[in-house]
Amino acid sequence: MEYTALYQSGELLQRIHRAYQRLQCCDLCPHDCGVNRIKGESGICGAGLKPKIASANVHRGEEPPISGSNGSGAIFFSGCSLKCVFCQNFPISQLGNGEEITTVELAGRMLKLQQRGVHNINFVTPTHYMPQILAALWLAIPLGFSLPIVWNSSGYEKIDCLSLLEGIVSIYLPDMKYSGELQAISSSSAPDYCQINRVTVAEMLRQVGHLQVNDSNIAVSGLIIRHLVLPEGRAGSSETLPWIAEHLGHETHIALMSQYFPAHQALVTPGMSRPVSHEEYDSAVEALEEAGLENGWIQELDEERGSV
Repeated sequence: MEYTALYQSGELLQRIHRAYQRLQCCDLCPHDCGVNRIKGESGICGAGLKPKIASANVHRGEEPPISGSNGSGAIFFSGCSLKCVFCQNFPISQLGNGEEITTVELAGRMLKLQQRGVHNINFVTPTHYMPQILAALWLAIPLGFSLPIVWNSSGYEKIDCLSLLEGIVSIYLPDMKYSGELQAISSSSAPDYCQINRVTVAEMLRQVGHLQVNDSNIAVSGLIIRHLVLPEGRAGSSETLPWIAEHLGHETHIALMSQYFPAHQALVTPGMSRPVSHEEYDSAVEALEEAGLENGWIQELDEERGSV
């Protein structure tokens, strides 16, 4: 892994120092809250100094190249920089349920998952704990950690923060949620989401390239974009998918997701209080096909995920 060379050269430690400095006036995500997390203050994401996780276990429900035959080592972090009204994991992302641990313990969880034979370590909603993740990696490497790292995020990131992950993250797994400003604000409290998100995924692609798999069809590097279809076209599928094809390339891998259901505040949000219809999902599939995006996975509303 390239991060081993960064560890040996001292570059990884330098990045950790730079990352922790940002916690003094936190600007790890586009909200730029400016709180002092070193002193235990918290901003929109709810995170303090120590990492807080909801679970660390073998996960088999990701895209096929991520889960493979042995599963992905998924570590779910508490808190989130978005406030999605429909979040299915809102007890974790918005209520902050989870266990506060040290970076030493986080490194231990990574190593235990590696011992269980997972294909990768999958950091889920990791943006607000990037410094702590780098520190845990630094602790885990001399103890034998060697798995690819998956950065499974909302896609609401800052380029200068992503630069600290270059050569460390092997597989980027971001969302592309919206194409419109009003929807991003009303549904996720994420100003400028579309503009920020598009720059984000372009930078991720620059770092890791398009998806590469080994002889067993397990991901070793690259970008996979997730796009969740929402009721009434609120995800902007007809705009986002052509943009991906034009700006990132037709070879980009897309996970077109159909599993939306009205969770959390969506139950009382007009236009969001019902599942996606067959017609709405079929329309998104049609947009995918018209854009010429042939790599990836689609889901049937009542069936398991299948290949495009």
